Amino acid sequence: MAQGFSLKDQLFNAVSIGDLAAEFAVGVPGFDAERFHAAVMAGLAPRELLARLDWIADCLEPQLAADFPTMADQLQAAMVPELDPSLSDDDFGRFIHAVPGILAVRHGLEEHRERALDLLYAATKRFSMEFYIRPFLNRWPAETLTRLALWAVDENYHVRRLVSEGTRPKLPWAGKVTIDPMAPLPLLDTLHADQTRYVVRSVANHLNDIANIDPDAVVSRLKTWREAGRQSPNELEWLTRHALRTLVKTGDPQALRLLGYRDDIEVKAHIVIKPGPVRIGEILEFTANVETQEPANLLVDYVLHFHRPGRRAGRKVFKLKQGRSQAGKPMAFLKKHTLKGNATTFTLHPGPHQIELQVNGQCVAAVAFDLQPAT
Repeated sequence: MAQGFSLKDQLFNAVSIGDLAAEFAVGVPGFDAERFHAAVMAGLAPRELLARLDWIADCLEPQLAADFPTMADQLQAAMVPELDPSLSDDDFGRFIHAVPGILAVRHGLEEHRERALDLLYAATKRFSMEFYIRPFLNRWPAETLTRLALWAVDENYHVRRLVSEGTRPKLPWAGKVTIDPMAPLPLLDTLHADQTRYVVRSVANHLNDIANIDPDAVVSRLKTWREAGRQSPNELEWLTRHALRTLVKTGDPQALRLLGYRDDIEVKAHIVIKPGPVRIGEILEFTANVETQEPANLLVDYVLHFHRPGRRAGRKVFKLKQGRSQAGKPMAFLKKHTLKGNATTFTLHPGPHQIELQVNGQCVAAVAFDLQPAT
């Protein structure tokens, strides 16, 4: 049977480790590339993705200087050229170039903070140091935030993105930061007007993280940025939608109003499920109608409420339609939703379920159904 796709094997393999060995052989006099390559490959296979990075650093250390300032010089000497500055988005770099960040934390965090931050500054132009700036934020919050304020206006967009991405409260895969989640907001005040989408996307994701902590702070900041007028209207509109995506799903009225969706519109609606049993692994098919008595911007979602034996019912919001209604003219929808029985993120259980129609954050119609076991 053919094996499935393996990200860890795509990122870390004999070829990529060979590339890294060759880079150090050029940059560090006396570096034994074959020895390094053999050591890494001998222990690579059983390790998961991030553990492989730590292992690579383990294998590299014996051939580097013991004192961190010299080690940092060697790491910089082995760095590949900076990522193409003419690009403006999705130029993430190669995971093998995360190693300087690991060693900066291991050996520079306590005794060599400034030299370690200099190393992260250089390294993030090759691969994002968003994971490795976070221990410095925890250990040296004031000093690191001061450095990040300088980086927020750096000419390199990878450095600017690091300022937002590295300080996110809920950065995926990354260690927790213990600073006040509102502390980076002055940095975002600078970065939200960036002309590079890679940076603006990070700012939006950062605000979306904060929305789970303090929705009012996010809405207030977006209003302030709108009034300031430093970002282009189209880009600020994109940022706003992306930043508010979680609040929109939960029907937050402030977020919806900021996006132009009123929550006081009178709506007539109904929803009908196609007759017949609804089974796990098959398709839930339904029709819906929405009508308003005045023209309005509408954001139409549907919400599935899942039965979970012995636990509180689950809830998940799905997009259906956004547009502008005409007074007295119904908007009709047909949707087919596959009820996957083998999803890795959510397990379906037979039993009572419900589907709601949500318009501008308000539930306007609902219908129950009994989910049957798979045939």
